[in-house]
Amino acid sequence: MGQGLSCGTNHEQGLFRAVQLGEFETVEAVLEREPALLHHTTVYDRHSALHIAAANGQIKILSMLLDRSVRPDVLNRQKQTPLMLAAMHGKISCVKRLLEAGANILMFDSLHGRTCLHYAAYYGHDDCLEAILSAAQSSTVAASWGFVRFVNIRDGRGATPLHLAARQRRPECVHILLDKGALVCASTGGYGFPGSTPLHLAARGGSLDCIRELLAWGADRLQRDASGRIPYMVALKHKHGACAALLNPSSAEPLVWPSPLKFISELNQEAKALLEQALMEANKEREKNILKGTVYSLPSPSNSDVGLEDSISEVSDTELCCICFEQVCTIEVQDCGHQMCAQCTLALCCHNKPNPNTACLTPPVCPFCRSTIGRLAVAKMKNYDDTDHDIGDFSSSKLRKSRKSRNFSEGSSSFKGLSSAVGTFGKMGGRSSGRIAAENEWVDKT
Repeated sequence: MGQGLSCGTNHEQGLFRAVQLGEFETVEAVLEREPALLHHTTVYDRHSALHIAAANGQIKILSMLLDRSVRPDVLNRQKQTPLMLAAMHGKISCVKRLLEAGANILMFDSLHGRTCLHYAAYYGHDDCLEAILSAAQSSTVAASWGFVRFVNIRDGRGATPLHLAARQRRPECVHILLDKGALVCASTGGYGFPGSTPLHLAARGGSLDCIRELLAWGADRLQRDASGRIPYMVALKHKHGACAALLNPSSAEPLVWPSPLKFISELNQEAKALLEQALMEANKEREKNILKGTVYSLPSPSNSDVGLEDSISEVSDTELCCICFEQVCTIEVQDCGHQMCAQCTLALCCHNKPNPNTACLTPPVCPFCRSTIGRLAVAKMKNYDDTDHDIGDFSSSKLRKSRKSRNFSEGSSSFKGLSSAVGTFGKMGGRSSGRIAAENEWVDKT
């Protein structure tokens, strides 16, 4: 009997070693000889062959095991699934294959009470995070549990995936979660310091990029944790000077992405990316003013960067926005077809500070025809053969001149009304985008 046990153990260890090293033929031969080994686990951690394949990214072996009717949600000693381990180690191909096999994204482990979404956010694997969120949107989870509820799912200590991503300095994951509906001001239970928001945790971790993302999505700099501390005080305590400067309540308020507005959620990805880039650039100008003259001053653009910017402005000066007369028209208001630059669009849509009343904001109106802005898209232009081109194509000088004439004529009749509405709005542009916040205070008053 002892000899039989020894042989069985050797074969078992040989299987697990072969799975870890990706030796497909060896794994297949061992399982053909002893099919029962398919359901064996390691002695201490109770890892199955599927766990080992998922953690090591052995997609070919993982697919073979799933094809042999291995359950995708088999548990180890800590009740972790193969999907959790694949998300933890960033093995995106294994994550996708397990999701295709029907792996349950709502399972919690017994170690921290976390799901696969928590693991992807904590370890900063944004591709795995996207795959899991995509699966949640297209599965019964969205119908039964609710997609936004899943995005804000809490672990055993009351931390959402956004809390974990902010604490671990994962700005890409922070952005994805906020874009999918994560609550930017949610407080923790026992994770970190009780009552901490994602902004508190980002301040503790010292991540400027995470702080930028959170502030741009409306994080409240004055929200206090259970001990009465605001994020500014947390950053000071942990000696993150640059973070403290941005979080100082006396510093200028950042521009905030207008997520409560319905038409924002309907933006196509190209238009959204343009607006988000413009917003982040405007807030970086604000940061330069805040940090100017301190040891945390942001570096100035290199000479090559300045030259590139000048050349772009020179090339595109015939495609100017009819509001600021400085930037290229990159955004088009659908239905009416009027166009403007991303910076001017932001001035119509963004507000300067977190405001609980923003959930009731009405959509802004087009500054040219005063019709409600229902949808935005990337601006397109046509050549004489009626072929669509992106806004960056400036190959035809005749087309640029005709486009300029059309834009100026469209804007001339309504520009006076726009000027009276926004004051010194015409001075806003790429090189002066730091003034957007000051010139846009009228939005908060509406």
